[in-house]
Amino acid sequence: MKRIVMFSLLVAVASAVSAQQMGGQGMAEEKTGAGSMMGSGQPAAGQMGGQGMMGQSDAALADGEIRKVNMDAKKLTIRHGAIPSMDMPPMTMVYQVKDEAMLGQVKAGDKVKFMAEKIGGAYVVTRIAPAE
Repeated sequence: MKRIVMFSLLVAVASAVSAQQMGGQGMAEEKTGAGSMMGSGQPAAGQMGGQGMMGQSDAALADGEIRKVNMDAKKLTIRHGAIPSMDMPPMTMVYQVKDEAMLGQVKAGDKVKFMAEKIGGAYVVTRIAPAE
């Protein structure tokens, strides 16, 4: 877990330095390309809460496998591939969920497609669906 935190911190610092070197333009790109969907003019990623049709942003969904569902803590452990929108390499990580109902939609071993965002300093799954 410490490695994940340190890696995340390193990525954040590198992104900030890169954005600063590019001037104001870098910051605008980071808001739309490095994981933050807020202010990008796109609908909020979690509006469907993993239910219903997936919609046009399927390309932004990451592939993963549920390793653990923790109902008490309202968290999912997901082993996933790279998540380019968050500049995140493949890893296994614990995520909070935006909607508690998502916990009942999956079980350990399920292959899924999901979207995550960094909200208030925490990584949160905002959409999840079975992989096809």
